[in-house]
Amino acid sequence: MATCEVCGNDYELSFEVHAQGSVHTFDSFECAITRMAPICEHCECRILGHGMEVDRHWYCSAHCARAADPERGTQVRDSVPA
Repeated sequence: MATCEVCGNDYELSFEVHAQGSVHTFDSFECAITRMAPICEHCECRILGHGMEVDRHWYCSAHCARAADPERGTQVRDSVPA
């Protein structure tokens, strides 16, 4: 068994995530998301999909990228037409 680095639960079905040279141990996807998912710099939600990077800033959507930086945001487009 291994201990989750977020909640401390010692769980026989825990799993490891290897990312960027580090190894993380979690007991659930919820804990993995809490520790590893980036946060949108506009609405502060966890980015679970692809998200958008604009000048080294992360956003959950084109809408948030445009709202956070109206000047550069005009160049940001959704990949799927609305």
